[in-house]
Amino acid sequence: MRILCVAEKHAIAKSVAQILSDNHFQTRETGDQYTRNLEFTYRFPNNTMAQIVMTSVRGHLCTTDFPEQYRKWSSCAPVQLFELNIEKKPSADLAALEQNLAHEARNANQVMIWTDCDREGENIGAEVAQVCRRSNQRIVVTRARFSSVTPAEIHRAMQNPVQIDQRQVDAVDARMELDLRVGASFTRFQTLSFQDWFPDLKDGVVSYGPCQFPTLGFVVDHYRRVENFIPESFWKLEVKHNKDGVDANFIWQRGHLFDQLACLVIYEACMETPGPTIRINRVKSKPTSKYKPLPLTTVELQKSGSRLLSMSSDRIMTVAEGLYTQGWISYPRTETDQFDQNYDLMGLVQKQTHNGQWGRFAQRLVEGGFRNPRRGKENDQAHPPIHPVMHTENLAGDEKKVYEYITRRFLACCSEDAKGDQTDIEAVIHTETFKATGLIIKERNYLDVYPYDKWSGTVLPNFEEGEEFIPTEFMMKHGATIRPTTITESQLIALMHKNGIGTDATIADHIKTIINREYVVRHKQGNEFQFTPSTLGIALVEGYDNIGLDMSLSKPFLRSQASFRNLALICLGTKTKQQVVEDGIEMYRNVFEIVNRDKRTLRQVSSLAVGIHHIFLE
Repeated sequence: MRILCVAEKHAIAKSVAQILSDNHFQTRETGDQYTRNLEFTYRFPNNTMAQIVMTSVRGHLCTTDFPEQYRKWSSCAPVQLFELNIEKKPSADLAALEQNLAHEARNANQVMIWTDCDREGENIGAEVAQVCRRSNQRIVVTRARFSSVTPAEIHRAMQNPVQIDQRQVDAVDARMELDLRVGASFTRFQTLSFQDWFPDLKDGVVSYGPCQFPTLGFVVDHYRRVENFIPESFWKLEVKHNKDGVDANFIWQRGHLFDQLACLVIYEACMETPGPTIRINRVKSKPTSKYKPLPLTTVELQKSGSRLLSMSSDRIMTVAEGLYTQGWISYPRTETDQFDQNYDLMGLVQKQTHNGQWGRFAQRLVEGGFRNPRRGKENDQAHPPIHPVMHTENLAGDEKKVYEYITRRFLACCSEDAKGDQTDIEAVIHTETFKATGLIIKERNYLDVYPYDKWSGTVLPNFEEGEEFIPTEFMMKHGATIRPTTITESQLIALMHKNGIGTDATIADHIKTIINREYVVRHKQGNEFQFTPSTLGIALVEGYDNIGLDMSLSKPFLRSQASFRNLALICLGTKTKQQVVEDGIEMYRNVFEIVNRDKRTLRQVSSLAVGIHHIFLE
């Protein structure tokens, strides 16, 4: 039996070949400089021998586009792009890859797809299968499902192949068609309109993307709040008391008041004879906990990484992909925040017991400290949460930072919550209530391995209910509201995820796109990246917002309703690809016609873009 195995990238093909062949394989050149064919013999558990050729592609083999006669911008009105036929055909620059697949498939009994196990990988796998079937109509197509490049996972996938999920293939086809039609029509409209109005843009492209525009909208909306911010003065009461050498800070339960006179009246009432006597009304102590983190998803990795590791989301994902390819971590694109009950978590913990930094903690878990991870609410039914699959101490730079974060997070998930005793004290001066809270940490537990979370104790003096005294300090203080910062990368990722803009696997790409389009500028403030919209970015968002659409192009509702939710319905089988495409086209075409009729409004606001130069597609 001869099996052709096809991975999504050469690095994965080589790693899989090394595992299946026990590092005994022969290498053959292909017509593509980035790809090699790796040959070896594989013995199945029933002693059946198979001759394996492991090769790879470089992402999608096909492109989706309009017919040649409509690719020039002057060939038709932009609105026609919603209805014209589209073509899906092989990419000319990947002809060598396709020829290699066709040649190897002729002599194969079976082709096994080893592309990434997500929707995009499923679609790429279907393209590979199509090429192989054209070359060999009798070839059997199977699919390898795996979540990490480890011997156990790879052998299991090899010995238990499944079928390609056509629903996932259809969902990606629908998304690509909608993105092409919507993106091309609005990009041509915007660019041609802006070039007419602003000669400085005559050589540039003002692009539109169904996901990149709502992403830009989040940045602009936040920027407006920052720019329109007006500080407001407020006043508050503060109580401090020192007893037995220990300080206690009591917080006014009103928080603060924006009316100075009202606050002054309350303060003076509390100061009346015999003075600001404070009475302890209640002292309550109770056990408390700080919950350990949930298992790690892709979105959480990007949010936490940008906030804690001082890395951009696209850099984090690039590094994580590399760690996965090398076999150090599980597949880094997952929405799942719960481990299957039968998952061998203890085995993974044991692999970390020899680490010089967290090995002792892992050993504590092995010796009885292990606790099952918390179960979140998400499960994509495809991949487990991100976790280390092998131990290594031979990493450096960003790879080391990301691997350490993933590993410490995993060990924290398998530990106990931090535990302590919390004391709440309620006190009254005149008619005003104040509260003080103390905390004594008794068991740090997961905090010992997870320094990214902070939980500090606050010791209070011993107070008794009914106790009265004059506080050490009782003051009326003035303050002002603080201007918010521009939006951080972790905030932007959270908004995109909440509103269904992009997927866990594409969020970083959409952020990178609006940076490359020069719609926003990413800058570092302290340890975090923040975003400020460019003049053109503001002009585009305000232009569309001022048209008064029911669902503005810069808001998430149109994209979420027209595509994101419907793609999930295709995967569930409750909607067909054609239904989703037709619904999406109708919604965006209606918006396009309104915008096209109201160019004047867009033109007035977009006058802000005068002087913008060098706007290019990536």
